[in-house]
Amino acid sequence: MANILVLGGNFAGLTAALETRRHLKDTGHTVTVISQRDYFLFVPSLIWVPFSEREIKDITLPVEPILRKRGIEFVHATATRVNQYENYVETTAGRFNYDYLVIATGPKLDYSISGVGPDNGYTACICDPEGALDTRERFENLVDNPGPVVIGATQAAGCVGAAYEFLFNAEFNLRKRGVRKKVEITWITPEPFLGHFGIEGIAGGNTMLRKMFATLEINFVTNTKIDHVSQDEITLGDGRALPFAFSMLMPPFVGQDVVSNSPGLGNAKGYVPVNGAYQHKEFPNVFAAGIAVDVPAPFTTPVPLGIPKTGFPADEEAKIAAYNIANLVNARVDLKVKEFGHIPGVCILDAGHKEVYLVANHLFKPRQFAALIPNPVYDGGKRALEKYFLWKTRNGLSYLT
Repeated sequence: MANILVLGGNFAGLTAALETRRHLKDTGHTVTVISQRDYFLFVPSLIWVPFSEREIKDITLPVEPILRKRGIEFVHATATRVNQYENYVETTAGRFNYDYLVIATGPKLDYSISGVGPDNGYTACICDPEGALDTRERFENLVDNPGPVVIGATQAAGCVGAAYEFLFNAEFNLRKRGVRKKVEITWITPEPFLGHFGIEGIAGGNTMLRKMFATLEINFVTNTKIDHVSQDEITLGDGRALPFAFSMLMPPFVGQDVVSNSPGLGNAKGYVPVNGAYQHKEFPNVFAAGIAVDVPAPFTTPVPLGIPKTGFPADEEAKIAAYNIANLVNARVDLKVKEFGHIPGVCILDAGHKEVYLVANHLFKPRQFAALIPNPVYDGGKRALEKYFLWKTRNGLSYLT
């Protein structure tokens, strides 16, 4: 009987575990999830937390009951090292052996730029619950003491799209709170043009964003890197200094320490090299999904730019990995393959109580179809998606889109 171990319990990890269990009808096989968090977090909704439109409890679910109902074991612990040669994982709760391993550990935030980050620096970040609540406190202080605002992403940032969403929501809430005229907003990004998003953009996106920025009177600086941040000033790579009273910057993502602590398992950034089956290129019983996957950029930009390994691709990768593990367990060698760049692009960009639908048949070019569809009335689609995904997750219906 096979022992399948999944590291991580959010989008990719939870889906991988549930789908592996679903495909393996024989309950003699064991599936175990090890996660440093005991809850599932709907990450896309963190953009609303700083403006008190969501509380953390509204967008989280306890993981253990979801897994228990499907016959999956849950261990609340941190994985510290993988021995991929002898097939075991060391954790804060002891050693766990495996026949098949899925690494779905999510991102570690890289705050290596001086002054960037809420803990050791001067800028906010909305990438986790603690950061989102810290951003709320900083935003409230801005409302009470208006001043210049700088929002954007550092070089090599891993999720520029969420920074755009935060920008538009911040602008909307400043207007709502009656202080927008006292606040100058500047957007800074490593993208070569507005709307690149780490996927080379969608036709019409740059024009649409330029018009939105002009209408909302938002300044922008593209193709830029950050040298360092002081208490009230951001110094760019070209020496320009931008004063700020409030700043939210999206940092780069790197892999979790468990990969970096396991020689031969990942690359220098802690990402796992996989083929189109999400199977490790050297260790065929090791799979990866989500942000843990190494995705080489198919493009070059003057300033480094990360790839958006967001919720939908993570979910798709996890389903493929689970299907393939089940096949291998059942002595089948026909594996499902879908390269990251061929995963469809499906995203709803919140634009401050408005929204834009991004739909493409492939994340990366060449594409046969791609469109940006604005909804200038209300961001109901994104809010409905949140409710749907939390319902789907609560009920363990991982096979649904």
